[in-house]
Amino acid sequence: MDKLEINIGSLKLKNPVMTASGPFGYGEEYMDFYNVQMLGGIIVKGTTGEHREGNPAVRMCETPMGMINAVGLQNKGVDYFIDQIYPQIKDIRTNMIVNVSGSAIEDYVQTAEKINELEAIPAIELNISCPNVKQGGMAFGVTSKGASEVVKAVREVYKKTLIVKLSPNVTDITEIARAVEASGADSVSLINTLLGMAIDAEKRRPVLSTITGGMSGAAVKPIALRMVWQVSKAVNIPVIGLGGIMNWKDAVEFLLAGASAIQIGTANFIDPAVTVKVADGINDYLDRHGFTSVKDIIGGLIV
Repeated sequence: MDKLEINIGSLKLKNPVMTASGPFGYGEEYMDFYNVQMLGGIIVKGTTGEHREGNPAVRMCETPMGMINAVGLQNKGVDYFIDQIYPQIKDIRTNMIVNVSGSAIEDYVQTAEKINELEAIPAIELNISCPNVKQGGMAFGVTSKGASEVVKAVREVYKKTLIVKLSPNVTDITEIARAVEASGADSVSLINTLLGMAIDAEKRRPVLSTITGGMSGAAVKPIALRMVWQVSKAVNIPVIGLGGIMNWKDAVEFLLAGASAIQIGTANFIDPAVTVKVADGINDYLDRHGFTSVKDIIGGLIV
């Protein structure tokens, strides 16, 4: 399957299929189902500078074509990751990528600086959709200025591949994409979850403890596909597409729209082996249409 090899900047992927941060944990959780080393990359669970308990229950609920979550970046902090998690995953022979988040620029910088020292972590994915406490709860990723500031600061201390995960909850996502590209991002991934909510009609109360949460799953695919197409035309760095990818056909659509690679999140809850099935499906698609490389279909949408 050499035809599936792709580069994201200096990052080499054996195929364009990666897992999205969150649903796939740290990769080990899925090893009973298949060899996760077959994947192009694994984006591990969101990591912050300090321990976070996350939000109280209820913090997840199902929707007709997906789910809403308000987990709240529950994790034990970057030092715990380095001491306890990293030794367990450093020998997994695929790209292990850490999703980095924070509440202030200093948090992002400190976490990225520590992860920069980990030899077996070739890249980070910067999640700029989390609340910026020092600016009144505004998310970094919803303004070009905020996005630019955090990316510039992290770029100064992080020397490997820097992927920036973009929020869809903006007026024009291409503006944010251009801003992070100009500030040093090697790639952008999109989309993060859409803001949604669920109501229990019988109780007349919100289902989630936080009232609103991040919606993912099949329902968001058309929006994600549109945004990937727009951003791929607006920037010169590789785009990683995600949002509602449930099978190989969805993945091919994202590649045609301009994505160089894709991530799969919610679908892992339905079928733990979906990622390898998608990689096989992309390979079969290339064979059936006479393409010798996945690079031949990236941005190949005929309009």
